[in-house]
Amino acid sequence: MIILDKALQRRQEEGRPIKVGIVGAGFMGRPVARRLINDVPGIQLVGVANRTVERAAEALREIGVDATRAESVEAVEAAAEQGTYVVTDDPHLLCAADGIDIILEVTGAVDFGARVVLDAIEHGKHILLMNAELDGTVGPLLKAKADAAGVMYGNVDGDQPGVIMNLYRFVEGLGCTTKLLGNIKGLQDPYRNPTTQQGFAERWGQTPSMVTSFADGTKVNFEMAIVANNTGFTAAKRGLYQPEVPAGTPIEEIADYFPVDKILESDGIVDYCVGASPGPGVFALATHPDPLHQHYLNLYKLGEGPLYVFYTPYHLCHFEVPTSIVRMVDFADAPVAPIGAPVVEVVALAKAALEAGTIIDGLGEYLTYGEAENHLTARQENLLPIALAEGARVKGPLAKNAALTLDDVELADRLIVDLWHEQLRHFEGQPVPESLSARA
Repeated sequence: MIILDKALQRRQEEGRPIKVGIVGAGFMGRPVARRLINDVPGIQLVGVANRTVERAAEALREIGVDATRAESVEAVEAAAEQGTYVVTDDPHLLCAADGIDIILEVTGAVDFGARVVLDAIEHGKHILLMNAELDGTVGPLLKAKADAAGVMYGNVDGDQPGVIMNLYRFVEGLGCTTKLLGNIKGLQDPYRNPTTQQGFAERWGQTPSMVTSFADGTKVNFEMAIVANNTGFTAAKRGLYQPEVPAGTPIEEIADYFPVDKILESDGIVDYCVGASPGPGVFALATHPDPLHQHYLNLYKLGEGPLYVFYTPYHLCHFEVPTSIVRMVDFADAPVAPIGAPVVEVVALAKAALEAGTIIDGLGEYLTYGEAENHLTARQENLLPIALAEGARVKGPLAKNAALTLDDVELADRLIVDLWHEQLRHFEGQPVPESLSARA
């Protein structure tokens, strides 16, 4: 941030702001737009696309901004040139318009988001996501496509994967060797559903399915899969260790709840805990090889080791999106992006017994929840990635908590299914990436 704020101030003073198009005007898209318009020098929001265009217009009106409905690429280009605002129900207009530097995809929808990413890449736009489900499923392929097109692809800072990666880079910069990268959750119940989460969703203005994906563990498993694909770290077991600790347990004590010997022997794993404080922050467990530095880490109140706990006590989501934009555009530094072939994916488990002929519903719904599994294991066992499950028809009865395989279902005709198979072909025969720390 110390460098990034100066870079944005310089852009503002020189009259050459980074020009942004946002796709999605929901729970995250709205506050991001407000930040870019009200708070951030050096960035110009050009337009917002949303499937219901009135929602995009309302997102800008509540900031005090009037926007014109764009019906053509030329209308978007004129707004970029003149410093005015447009809304549209067609994200292609933002992706195709000259003058826009970067597309921020904030829909959370897998198929729709994939189309936006592909369109942005095709038109030479950097693409920044707030869409863990898409990135955790076909992010390695989308990153490869962006690389081939000479544009940047990645997920934002501010959400847990980005905050974890900032912490990881900090810890490695101290000369430590990171052994575990983790997330802090307050609740874990794989059987939560939109009915149980309705009240919480209404209180915070979120959709019940979104809240359910947090509560049933699907979301955090996607987040840790993203971190794994960004670092080369692996899953120690399906669903991760996810220790549940007494509520309010200080995160400084979290190493006591993991199998320390296995962590020390590993080349790096991703995981999370439930109940520790401060939540919802992130943490890292790391070692240091030098006895002298171990002495000083103890002096600085990090304990005697062998695992030292580092943590960030919060994640601020949309507040940190502007720094993600300038990192990507001015410094070619994606906050979070896959480093090669998939390492960890998120597979589907049955939330309830499933009968033959059942059509599986979406993420954060009633029938499935997701758990992280190493990619090689998942492919050896032919497991079903949960993002592919929506719309699939179950062939035969499946027990509650069964891990679904591709043989258990007939997949729906969806873009994410096609991209996932393309990803398998693209990386066939390529080794799983080594951890970044192992290469340092």
